[in-house]
Amino acid sequence: MSTTIEEIESAAKVYAGARDELAERVNILREEHEAAKRRRLQGIKNSLERTREAYEVLKAAVIDGRGLFDKPKTRILHGIKVGWQKQKGELQIADEKVTIAALRKLFGEEQAAAYIKTTDKPIKSALQTLSAAELKKCSIAVTNDGEAVLIKAQDSEIDKMVDALLGNAEEGESDS
Repeated sequence: MSTTIEEIESAAKVYAGARDELAERVNILREEHEAAKRRRLQGIKNSLERTREAYEVLKAAVIDGRGLFDKPKTRILHGIKVGWQKQKGELQIADEKVTIAALRKLFGEEQAAAYIKTTDKPIKSALQTLSAAELKKCSIAVTNDGEAVLIKAQDSEIDKMVDALLGNAEEGESDS
């Protein structure tokens, strides 16, 4: 038995109605979220500024009281760890080729490999420009290139959010 275009049109109408309802609810949620953000934003900005100021005062006090942190180097006060910590330092390599050669000379080829990154990897985006025959010669198979059902609304900002929500729902279904 074959489905008629009228049946598909009817199903599309139901789907469009369900999407419209979902889009309306998502829009209401977005408006409520924006309103809540507007109500709370000034308080958050004020707290952020007080936190920055308090941090700078604490930092200045720790710097000024450097001698208090010889042993131990750190202390936990009111749930905040304060004091001094040895930094890891930053490696600066002036010339990578010179460094690689020195590592190979110092440790030998085999041991130096632990310190040298060598990467040979096909670039898929570039490979997509090759013909099917060229790909085959390189032992590259193309998969999932058949046809698939297409159901896509004309995108607006709300439709994009709805699509994202539907995509997440579909991912959840495929996990089961």
